[in-house]
Amino acid sequence: MSETSQPGVGDAPSFLNVVQEALKFAKIPRPILIRGERGTGKELMARFIHASSDRCDHPYVVVNCAAFQEELFVAEMFGHEKGAFTGATRERKGKLELAHGGTLFLDEVANMTRSAQEKLLRVIEYQKFERVGGSDTLEVDVRVIAAT
Repeated sequence: MSETSQPGVGDAPSFLNVVQEALKFAKIPRPILIRGERGTGKELMARFIHASSDRCDHPYVVVNCAAFQEELFVAEMFGHEKGAFTGATRERKGKLELAHGGTLFLDEVANMTRSAQEKLLRVIEYQKFERVGGSDTLEVDVRVIAAT
């Protein structure tokens, strides 16, 4: 950088610190919670962590938790079997299955109901779940990054 040029955002020490932390988290295969104000780049950071991780060649799936009521959220997240509820005319994979091997980014996770949070916690702990209306236990390998 010349003496007359201005430092860019990418040159700011605080930004470089955040990038270094994200690179550390990318190497640790654990769930991550990113906190920050709306518009501060939480999803961008989650994508960066995914792209820098061993899961980068696998799916990156985004779920906006504020966009669903609990019943719809559970069906969207876990999928459902044919006939599980009115209108379920076929089996449908949920976001967990679609993210298998990769990363599931949950935006606005604080908007989930307690019941939905408990169901998701079981998946994070055991990497197993059942589709809505199903009795088979499915295994999934997914890393969860949540933001609030």
